[in-house]
Amino acid sequence: MASVIINKPSATAASVFGYGKLHVDTIPAKQSDESSPPKDILVVCPKVAGTYTVVLFIQGYLLSNAYYTQLLQHVASHGFILIAPQCIVVSPYSEEDITSAAAVTNWLSDGLQSVLPTGVEANLDKLALAGHSRGGHAAFALALGHAETTLKFSLLMGIDPVAGPSKCCQIPPKILTYEPSSFELEIPVLVLGTGLGSEQKNILFPACAPNGVNHKEFYSECKPPCYHFVVTDYGHLDMLDDTAPKITKCVCKNGTNCREIMRRTTGGIMTAFLKAYLLDLEEDLKAIADDPQIAPTKLDPVSYRLE
Repeated sequence: MASVIINKPSATAASVFGYGKLHVDTIPAKQSDESSPPKDILVVCPKVAGTYTVVLFIQGYLLSNAYYTQLLQHVASHGFILIAPQCIVVSPYSEEDITSAAAVTNWLSDGLQSVLPTGVEANLDKLALAGHSRGGHAAFALALGHAETTLKFSLLMGIDPVAGPSKCCQIPPKILTYEPSSFELEIPVLVLGTGLGSEQKNILFPACAPNGVNHKEFYSECKPPCYHFVVTDYGHLDMLDDTAPKITKCVCKNGTNCREIMRRTTGGIMTAFLKAYLLDLEEDLKAIADDPQIAPTKLDPVSYRLE
């Protein structure tokens, strides 16, 4: 009798949605420390000796970098160093986020190594840039050259990026052109959106990621290679820590299940993208794009343009 081969989801691809094999350190570094970062930063990195690629992560509007600790730990556990500057500005504009992120980028070559555990080294030959919400807008603006950096970015990730309250009210710098493939970026881009981000929580608060200035338009304006994953049943702040202040559950529409599922989904997709374009390990990203059911929750739509 002939054997029947059943196609199963990739075990390795599914593994990126779980915590990696590496234990991690979470290290706050202040401007007043001997390492003298230009902004207070949070460093999340493997404890195991080795050389790891670096990801600079910009937090969302009025949020603390500490609210992303569990998400950053997820990615770091798969073999990456995450650097999250702290920049809480009352102004809704992105300029200070951009300049702060640029300053931290310029500090990395001389300052980062003194913050890392013994035996852990940073590989800055390929540097990734990421940001959430307004921090996603800032990340795109920085990659587009709105501040000078001594290091070049090799990859960009926008986590539910938002460019303002509406299409007619973009926050400075106004980077959306509403022309397909108009971003002058020569690096791979991941745009991860939320299905509930464009919906209001209640009549008191507007949508946190309104149509016209959210992930859909960011992806439309990217050039290949670019990927777009939408976590259908979750909201704009659902990837934050369980211990983040309760108000973070009051301003944006939330998914009905726990944040842990959203963090695993977000962290897994980020990890797969980093592995594909920084480590030349494409299997996980390809498997998720080909079979989104591998993810812990529904991904729809899933799109990508490679050329």
